[in-house]
Amino acid sequence: MNRRKFSQALAAAGALSAISPFGIVRAQAQKLRVGVILPKSGYLSFIGQSCQKGADLAPGVLKEMLGVDVELMNADFESNVDTARTRAERLIQEGAHVLVGPFDSGAAAAIAQVAEQRGVPFVINIAAAPQITEQGYKFVFRNFQTAGDIVRNGLALIGDLFQATNTVPRSAVFMHVNDTFGQAMAKGIGAFMPRMTQLPFKIVDTISYDPAAKDLTVEVSKAKASNADFLLLVCRLNDAIILRREMVKQRWNPMGIVSPGSPGMYEEQYFKALGKLSENSISNVPWYNPNSKLTKVVEKAFLKQNPKDKLVFHGLNAGFTFEAILIAADAFKRAKSSDAKTLADAIRQTNITEKMSLGAPIKFNDKGQVEGIGSACVQNRNLVPTVVLPANAATAKPLFPVPDYKKA
Repeated sequence: MNRRKFSQALAAAGALSAISPFGIVRAQAQKLRVGVILPKSGYLSFIGQSCQKGADLAPGVLKEMLGVDVELMNADFESNVDTARTRAERLIQEGAHVLVGPFDSGAAAAIAQVAEQRGVPFVINIAAAPQITEQGYKFVFRNFQTAGDIVRNGLALIGDLFQATNTVPRSAVFMHVNDTFGQAMAKGIGAFMPRMTQLPFKIVDTISYDPAAKDLTVEVSKAKASNADFLLLVCRLNDAIILRREMVKQRWNPMGIVSPGSPGMYEEQYFKALGKLSENSISNVPWYNPNSKLTKVVEKAFLKQNPKDKLVFHGLNAGFTFEAILIAADAFKRAKSSDAKTLADAIRQTNITEKMSLGAPIKFNDKGQVEGIGSACVQNRNLVPTVVLPANAATAKPLFPVPDYKKA
């Protein structure tokens, strides 16, 4: 090519760029690069690893489902909020088009600040602190219930539980982790309990504790001394195991352990660590629909990648993580661009009706929050987390009060 033809070609390229400013981006965006930030070490490690299972199967399922190539860029924030911030910065520097994660509310708040400052979309898989989507952010989206939603749904299900089992507990002791999530849940309990006049019980004591605690002897002793009918618990995983063992050690046998909405007691490691002592614990939580078409597709892929595992032990973690990546891939397909603002605008227009989780279609309000996610009462039965309420989704009837642990 001589100099004149080269100049003409260069001018033509410039004109094309001016007409179609996203042309080059589209040409480069053969894959959607998703930065997945999860706590795969530290005290949240088992849950982070469970979420990762949902991320790992996403590229294969989404390639077949949407025709979108997804490249995962995985990062471990080590159950540390400051590390979450630096991992988010690094993933953006390394070319992530969108961030997904991180399970923990404190980490989510930190990542949200980074994503907003850098103008990179961030899709939260699991994190409930309400303030995350109350900041006026334009690049932050959450496909999970807020703490207020969890508490409201969880308390309503507690009322349904008592009605279904013809029981009338009069008192509860409320124990909760003191991290960002736990404090948000405690605030929600304080706000909603006075309004839930149909609930027959009163909270006689509130006890907070460090989710990374190695010993809960004092806290359990104080809870036992309250003489409450049942334990209302907002926990994580490791602390739930420690707490349950301490209850056995101190021979404290309340009517039951009921979470108004927190992780821990339906996790696989809870069953593995406690065996029969894990039985009958109850968690009122956002859950997946085992009958949805998408769940069946995901379950098939999950079993292929994890032949010795069962989706039921990872359904919430893996399901919401998969859905977060689905949201990003669906937007990428519609936007035909990985440009951050274009991608964020496309996420804002999301309308996914075929989903895994219970509840309404995935649509974001003007704050970037999905509304209408459903909850289920999940009770540990025969060493499996089992839906017992609502009745139309249940595979077993609820049991309350629960048998003494010595007879379980």
